[in-house]
Amino acid sequence: MADPDVRLTAWVRGRVQGVGFRWWTRSRALELGLTGYAANRPDGRVQVVAQGSREHCQRLLDLLQGGSTPGRVDTVIADWADAGEPIDGFSER
Repeated sequence: MADPDVRLTAWVRGRVQGVGFRWWTRSRALELGLTGYAANRPDGRVQVVAQGSREHCQRLLDLLQGGSTPGRVDTVIADWADAGEPIDGFSER
């Protein structure tokens, strides 16, 4: 029996706005088969919400923390939850 899907919410702080970070995140998430979005926040952070298998969400989190993103990531705060309502695709907001 397959593990249930999860929802990862990651708050990414650093120089992550105006550098292609959301596009890069969307590309990685789609490669992993995840749904969700990456959104600029007024305080300069990017909020990433990804839904899918725990393994693939963890891989996305590892990529966000891995140092090969556009711009510069200083910190990533992650919150895990059960999957919520289905999300269509992966968008940039």
